Amino acid sequence: MDLLRLLLPLIAGIVLGYLLRSKAQLKLDKLTFVIIIALIFSLGFSIGSNNELLNSMPTVGLHGLIISLLAIFFSVFFVKIAKRMVKF
Repeated sequence: MDLLRLLLPLIAGIVLGYLLRSKAQLKLDKLTFVIIIALIFSLGFSIGSNNELLNSMPTVGLHGLIISLLAIFFSVFFVKIAKRMVKF
């Protein structure tokens, strides 16, 4: 049910965008920016009000840093291997 609540507006937006694509482009840049800022604020508010989540942030941050560094390292590593295998 939760997935359906997310997919229906997405599909409706895609269909509406498809139907109105030949019309004049709507200027939604500012509205989109304001909505994104409101979403980021509400996410920060919910994190800040949850003591358990707030206390686990250093651990979560460390794990996120480790995963990011490993992803970057292995991406560079495999690109170098691929460049050696495919000679330009």
